Amino acid sequence: MAKRHKRHFIKEKEAKALLQEASERLKKNMRTVFGSKMNMELIEKDFCEIFLINGKPSLFKVCKNIYPTLIFEEALASMPKIVVDMGAVRHICNGANVMAPGIVRFEGNFGKGDLVVVVDEKHGKPIAVGEVLYDDNIISKIRQGVVVKNVHFVGDKVWKLIKEMGFSYG
Repeated sequence: MAKRHKRHFIKEKEAKALLQEASERLKKNMRTVFGSKMNMELIEKDFCEIFLINGKPSLFKVCKNIYPTLIFEEALASMPKIVVDMGAVRHICNGANVMAPGIVRFEGNFGKGDLVVVVDEKHGKPIAVGEVLYDDNIISKIRQGVVVKNVHFVGDKVWKLIKEMGFSYG
């Protein structure tokens, strides 16, 4: 039996503060994405908070850090991308960090600590969101080890909860 969760609307002041935080983290003005008319709901679970914006699970928080969900296409489209080979996909979708040997190419500019979307080379589908551990001018020279910390991936608890709520991915 699925565990219950709390779900309620967020006051406008709180919603504005959250959008500001998300804008800074994603380096994109979230107000332009959602427009002036926006409803925000919060779903509280023991492992995270998911924010439904205009009915769509767009953002989530874990340990006071905010991230886009893999269903938030508008944010993912504007984020820098790490393209990985198909051999890395299974490992990343099981929670592994992104390792240098599995990377095919980088798209966009990023700095250490920025969020990136990880996509597979065959279909270009988002499989994870992660925090990059190096600046873009250094990362291409790295040949081994972890380069992206995996924070949200296909099959994790957040992904499963969103699917249980009836939303589908790409």
